[in-house]
Amino acid sequence: MAKTSPGEFIRQVRTETSKIYWPSRQETVTTAIFVGIMTVLLAVFFLGIDALFGWVVSSILSLL
Repeated sequence: MAKTSPGEFIRQVRTETSKIYWPSRQETVTTAIFVGIMTVLLAVFFLGIDALFGWVVSSILSLL
């Protein structure tokens, strides 16, 4: 394996970091709001599913 000098390593790092797409502030805010909304919707959905399964199990157990 060939060794890379520290100067060459720094140049490679700068080249690679220039290829990164950095989102704008507006894109970051929009994405964060979307993630927050989806988190709340999924939490409500799973709360409903959990309540439904709890009711079904308690109904089945009350028959025994």
